[in-house]
Amino acid sequence: MTAPSRPTRPAPIALGMIGLGHWGPNYLRVFKMLPEAAVLRAADPDRSRRRALGPFYPEAKFGRDYHAVLNDPAIQAVVIATPSSTHYSLAREALLKGKDVLCEKPLALSSRQCQQLIRTARARKRILMVAHIFMYNPGILKIKEYLDADQVGKVYYLMAIRTNLGPVRKDVNVVFDLAAHDVSIFNFLLNARPTRVTASGASFLQPGREDFCFVTLLYPRGVLGHLHLSWLTPKKQREILVVGSRRMITWDDLDPLDPVKVHDRGSAEEPFYYDYGEFQRMARVSDVHLPSISAEEPLLLQSRHFLQCVRTRSRPLSDGRNGREVIQVLEQIQKALRRSR
Repeated sequence: MTAPSRPTRPAPIALGMIGLGHWGPNYLRVFKMLPEAAVLRAADPDRSRRRALGPFYPEAKFGRDYHAVLNDPAIQAVVIATPSSTHYSLAREALLKGKDVLCEKPLALSSRQCQQLIRTARARKRILMVAHIFMYNPGILKIKEYLDADQVGKVYYLMAIRTNLGPVRKDVNVVFDLAAHDVSIFNFLLNARPTRVTASGASFLQPGREDFCFVTLLYPRGVLGHLHLSWLTPKKQREILVVGSRRMITWDDLDPLDPVKVHDRGSAEEPFYYDYGEFQRMARVSDVHLPSISAEEPLLLQSRHFLQCVRTRSRPLSDGRNGREVIQVLEQIQKALRRSR
């Protein structure tokens, strides 16, 4: 009697990596953890980056010219983690070479360019995915669960704070660098796009390139969104607040233990109190629930989703259309900034 044969595991998806700067090495690390992926080539013009990373990934060929990645017939999909201004041209060239593409945000610097990439991907029957990583963040996904299950009540407003002391980009302003994250989160949570945008900002370090910005977004059904974006704040903050009629939810990406807190008390009348001590106690009356949040790394979840889409030829959660919608909002913010000058 012969032993039953074990099911064979599909061959790993052959990947190429373009860009080894700030974020590219994280992709190399994550894909090395995934048995369904194999990075065959990586390209970056910085020789010191290649020499620093090469010994850790001996199975991949490192080179200066990204054309070696795109021209390799063995490579099925390409990950682009280069400066924002290069995304459109690199993604387009990769699609035309028959590669599936995972591109860091923003997908391009204009919605017109995004639409061209969408058309190219459709014509070539290629997967086009944008790395809106917070759509794969377990904390954001938990908030999405609460909203979809109508556990928050009527949503009044959302607020996001995304600040740090740099890094200051040279090719885009703080809106295209940081706002793409929170716009993608708000659109995802609300299943909607804003109908009106106002913004004000300032350019302290580079003339004509905002490094600080306040943005207000009006969504359908009167829901407001507010963004605070800055490269010039000494404290790094990555926080979101969702305020509803029954519950309020806070998310702090820098809290490793309890990033999501659900406050069961919604809006209330001002309480009556006899003295200041009683006022302080009453101001703290609120049940706080700490939901269990998966500790899996968002980049790992995003990368696994991309590989699954490549394998099954299915539409990514953050596909080209999603990337275009985010850019359309960023364009509205840019117009609002010009009007406010």
